[in-house]
Amino acid sequence: MIVCVCNAIREGDVRAAARNGASCPTSAYRARGCKPRCGQCFSFAREIIAQERGAA
Repeated sequence: MIVCVCNAIREGDVRAAARNGASCPTSAYRARGCKPRCGQCFSFAREIIAQERGAA
């Protein structure tokens, strides 16, 4: 599933970034070499990161 349309970031990308230490959408996007743009995806990205960090 696409999380961020602006940067074409998929759910799996956000999950992988969270497993590698990203604690917020900005750091997850930075790990992919991107910057947040419109911000519409932040709530969904935060949920994904929280799930991954809770599972660790």
